[in-house]
Amino acid sequence: MRPRDQRLAQQLDQGLRSYSQRQHALLGIHAERNRHALIEQLLESVHRVRYIKVISSRDISPLRTDPSSDLFDPLKAAILQKHRGEIDESFWLVFLSVHFGKHLRTGWRRSRDIYGSLGQGPIWTWARISANPAAFRRWLGVNQNNIGGHFGNHRKYESLSAESTRGTGAVVESYVRWIRPPRTHEMLIAEAYEQSGKDSKTTFQNLYQSMTNVMSFGRMAKFDYLTMIGKLDLAPIEPGIPYLQGATGPIRGARLLFGGQTDANFSAQQLDTSLVKLGEVLGVGMQVLEDALCNWQKKPDKFIPFRG
Repeated sequence: MRPRDQRLAQQLDQGLRSYSQRQHALLGIHAERNRHALIEQLLESVHRVRYIKVISSRDISPLRTDPSSDLFDPLKAAILQKHRGEIDESFWLVFLSVHFGKHLRTGWRRSRDIYGSLGQGPIWTWARISANPAAFRRWLGVNQNNIGGHFGNHRKYESLSAESTRGTGAVVESYVRWIRPPRTHEMLIAEAYEQSGKDSKTTFQNLYQSMTNVMSFGRMAKFDYLTMIGKLDLAPIEPGIPYLQGATGPIRGARLLFGGQTDANFSAQQLDTSLVKLGEVLGVGMQVLEDALCNWQKKPDKFIPFRG
């Protein structure tokens, strides 16, 4: 454990003990090694959430926006585009980063090849894609066998297909329909914010529900996309619950924590409610808890850092 994490680790340890004694027994961390492993995962998750804020405050090379460069990074590009006032482009780059994910070996190559049109023509910017998503689908159909890289671990079952009803061509078309140009991303967020009574958590919930219309964006992709635009300050939103309905790893982790085994008899709704209370005691948000529990349940008695 890094020295700078020791104070936070002590706070998390005290919080877990207090919650377990006063509110709900946390059977999964009665063993000291399990509790220590969970605390390490919580610390790692805190760092991952803070990472976006950290890099947003640093100088970023313009090459991060250039798909012809090996340095291309859609998230850092999204930060740069936001700083330049290109807000729609920033949202679009976040979408690409979530849909394709970052592969442990090939990195952002798949996002880079798609965004950069394989170096064969104009970049598939938001302005170009939203004006004619059918043209993108035709281009993808011609070029999909030449696109390199791989989907990231969380998206490994997705398809690059231009023809499939759930392939990348259909996904992009459905995303454009969700935004509904000429409505902008900012207009979508502003409408949702007003309709939600200007409450950040309710706005997140309403956007989460409306994203059901984006093809192949299930529980994890919606959660990842919305939390990322929140962290980038592209939208005044944050998750009020960990959204365990439909989850696999996070709900197994939550059941292990509260029930002592990954198949303990707790519903997703019960666990969402309990984790909100736990988050208040620990002083961490729902994204930290969701991420930490997912990684912790894989090896609850030993800390293994997540690397994709």
